[in-house]
Amino acid sequence: MVGALARVLLIGLAWASLALPGGASAQARDVVVFAAASLKNALDDAAAVWMRDTGRRVVASYAASNALAKQIEAGAPADIFFSADPDWMDYAASKGLIRPESRISLLGNSLVLIAPKESAMQVELKPGFDLAALLGSQRLAMGHVNAVPAGKYGKAALEHLGAWAGVRDKVAQTENVRAALLLVSRGEAPLGVVYKTDAISDPNVAIVATFPEGSHPPIVYPVALTKDSAHPDAAALLAFLRSDKARPFFEKQGFTLLNKAGSGS
Repeated sequence: MVGALARVLLIGLAWASLALPGGASAQARDVVVFAAASLKNALDDAAAVWMRDTGRRVVASYAASNALAKQIEAGAPADIFFSADPDWMDYAASKGLIRPESRISLLGNSLVLIAPKESAMQVELKPGFDLAALLGSQRLAMGHVNAVPAGKYGKAALEHLGAWAGVRDKVAQTENVRAALLLVSRGEAPLGVVYKTDAISDPNVAIVATFPEGSHPPIVYPVALTKDSAHPDAAALLAFLRSDKARPFFEKQGFTLLNKAGSGS
């Protein structure tokens, strides 16, 4: 709870720094990207190369897609919104917060069941599997199942496999998928449902099973320019993220590229 409060305060301070008089110059200097937490490793690496090659600057803010969409709606100064599911991009579009012509479904992902790395657990994700028995008296780490994309996908998959009813009261719901990953990485939860890309990023967890693709809606990451962005470099950064130059950074983390265009700048 204290950690969550600290993150909220840090986000508030970041907003304040951009809203203060000095923040205007920061906005002119930096392209601000609001991106789903699961994108952190890949996007950090891609942004570092773009900054090196162009001499321009990027600041990325990572959180759950639902939180980011709400922050943009509240006036947070973002230039690019990179969501972990189409629903929250649709929400942003319905509120007139993005430039629809710039929107593209860029990445795909997989959903996995993870355990601490020392776990010897063997799991076969098939209809009727008894996840509740595997958990015993412990809890399953997941993003919030009504808001966080990874949590929504996870709930859909567990419902499809007939396991949700047995574990719905045993779920430790987190504010984003990386928080769920951390619970398992620290050994505070014996199992968690996260994206494959999250599991790859943490050497302290092991993938014990991958959810069948047909058990949940396709995992799609759309990205778009925000309507209010006036940054001259925002479109160039978006073009780079779609380009062959950025592709290896996403593939290294386990993403699949759904769409790309050109070589970027």
